[in-house]
Amino acid sequence: MMDNVLKITPVSGALGAEIRNINLAEELSDDVIEELRSALNDHLVIFFRDQELTETQHLNFARRFGNVIEYPMVRGIDHYPEIIPVMKLEHETVNFGGLWHSDMAYTDRPPKGAILVARELPPYGGDTLFANMYMAYDALSDGMKDMLEGLRAVNSSSKADVSATREDRMKTSAIVATDHESIGLHPVVRTHPENGKKLLYVNPAHTLRFENMTEEESTPILNYLYARQTHPEFTCRFVWQPGSIAFWDNRACQHNPVNDYHGFKRVMHRITLEGDIPV
Repeated sequence: MMDNVLKITPVSGALGAEIRNINLAEELSDDVIEELRSALNDHLVIFFRDQELTETQHLNFARRFGNVIEYPMVRGIDHYPEIIPVMKLEHETVNFGGLWHSDMAYTDRPPKGAILVARELPPYGGDTLFANMYMAYDALSDGMKDMLEGLRAVNSSSKADVSATREDRMKTSAIVATDHESIGLHPVVRTHPENGKKLLYVNPAHTLRFENMTEEESTPILNYLYARQTHPEFTCRFVWQPGSIAFWDNRACQHNPVNDYHGFKRVMHRITLEGDIPV
């Protein structure tokens, strides 16, 4: 790392920052790791450019931030079960996870973060959108906040829209049966364990309904919250380039990979970090 000074540049008013003057392939000091941890806490998603990481270096970097876990549905790459391929091939029309979501909300301990490395990119398109869930919560009226406080949401791995985005990968790389369903029951308003701030913790990919309410009763309110979460002023957009890496806080933001590169191949490698029980 040159001069031991990180250059941190916000990419939008809502969230996201690019971090330069660092080589993630090197053995980073504890002080630098703490700077990165602080930047992630401040900006919710941090981006790196012009990096060349092997799979082993990708894993070594991720382990500085917590326990690495395997994705529960799709098999990892050869020799590295903790690294899953997030890809869309030339003949495919649906991209993996191609809608707004927070990863694995259907588990008891959803991930605290993920680190995505670009391996093969289309000539254009394939950007990723991110949205700030603190801002989404803060923008709600006091009456809506009071109503949501104490509610829990039922989250499913088998909600139709997100299941459709996994079909191609599940055909070739599934770990569990395609009809397997996992359910996670979590607070609608979550408190971040590291800073104590409240955030909105429902997402259109996994949230089915409120606890003790029907889907019909829950849907109008959930649809309002989903629309609120992704107002443009709460979002940023990352344009991938060769050597790009994104590291996001899966608790505090949602992401959405844009599916606008039909006929081209896009391959990313993702590592998932173990999370905690939402409260």
